[in-house]
Amino acid sequence: MALSRARLPATKWTILILSALTAAFAVAVPSMGLSVLFKEISTDLQLNLVQVGLVWSIGSLPAIATALLSGVLIDRIGPKQVMIFGVAMAAVTAALRGLASDFSGLLIIILLGGAISPLVTMSAYKMNGVWFPAQQLGLANGVFSMGMALGFMLGSFFSATLLSPWLGGWRHVMFFFGGLAGVCCLPWLLTPPAPPSNRPGALPLPTVSMRHAFSHLLKLKGLWLVGLAMLGYSGSIQGLLGYLPLHLRGVGWPSVSADSAQTLFHAMSLVFVIPLSYLSDRLRVRKNILLVTLAAALLGIGLLFFSTGWPVWLAVVLIGAGRDATMGLLFTMGIQTKGVGAAYAGSATGTVSFFSYIGSMIASPVGNSLAAQGASTPFAFWAGLVTLSITSLLLIQPTPEKDGVSSETNPV
Repeated sequence: MALSRARLPATKWTILILSALTAAFAVAVPSMGLSVLFKEISTDLQLNLVQVGLVWSIGSLPAIATALLSGVLIDRIGPKQVMIFGVAMAAVTAALRGLASDFSGLLIIILLGGAISPLVTMSAYKMNGVWFPAQQLGLANGVFSMGMALGFMLGSFFSATLLSPWLGGWRHVMFFFGGLAGVCCLPWLLTPPAPPSNRPGALPLPTVSMRHAFSHLLKLKGLWLVGLAMLGYSGSIQGLLGYLPLHLRGVGWPSVSADSAQTLFHAMSLVFVIPLSYLSDRLRVRKNILLVTLAAALLGIGLLFFSTGWPVWLAVVLIGAGRDATMGLLFTMGIQTKGVGAAYAGSATGTVSFFSYIGSMIASPVGNSLAAQGASTPFAFWAGLVTLSITSLLLIQPTPEKDGVSSETNPV
């Protein structure tokens, strides 16, 4: 190994922090910053509400395909190399949004950005899987998710109220986001490559072909169940976040209060992601922690279905508290599914991401279409998706956790 065992513990935490900061400033800030600048963008480019909604969700479409390919690519050539390429391309696509002259141009750029995003997030999950032992993996993925939550908050807080007036409009904000992502790329050039394994004396990880990886993972029932759990949860949250501010305004809430509910959601996620992730490692009960967060989300969505008064604040707390922790722990369960192992960690993450992007793509338009039957009806659909997640988790058999990515090795 290029690194001595004495340096390894310090190095893994440095790389984890760098991953979290990269997720915050190269992925999450540009994403959420776009959403709060839509008023400016729609005025400049003369977009209607349908076009704005399409721009917001279309990035998930190419990600459905690239998530699977990215996982195999990461397993094939290494997470560091893919991370550097992904962050560089994320910087380019973020900046290109500022050059869009019409709806079609902006849509094409968003499609390109959606295809690139899985390269960054999945590289980070793969690096966590090979740098951290199983008893720390939940916490490591939780720290990474915390970076995403921080980026979502910063992007929503500052993009429209501070950066746009300061820089001179939304286009310059996009250029700023591109530069910020580019800066995130530089430290990765100085980091060491991931170790072949976090078990002393282990052999280098084998590389796997795309065909072999897919044929192997398709046989793993546990991974399918984790994927279905991710589909239901990711879809329900994506749909909820896009609909809730509009719903609250429609039932008479002031704009400031409706937006504050969204802010509280992200704040609760940021506060609870580390404690929940740490407990999952400390108590070794990831599945039980996930069942609790999913049950809380189901209860919160139920409150939104039945009430438009003060219980909405309680609902937002219940749903938001487990958002990023749940996402991180589901990815952790995917990596630690029996039969995955270090050789297939990237491909497994891609498979779980595939289900996530499918859920995000379909849940919002389907749920919103149900609003014609009643303003609260979409919440019933999203509650059904959370129920799918809970059912899938209950069917998963526990996997013993040992040092390393999963409980077994997988010779190729």
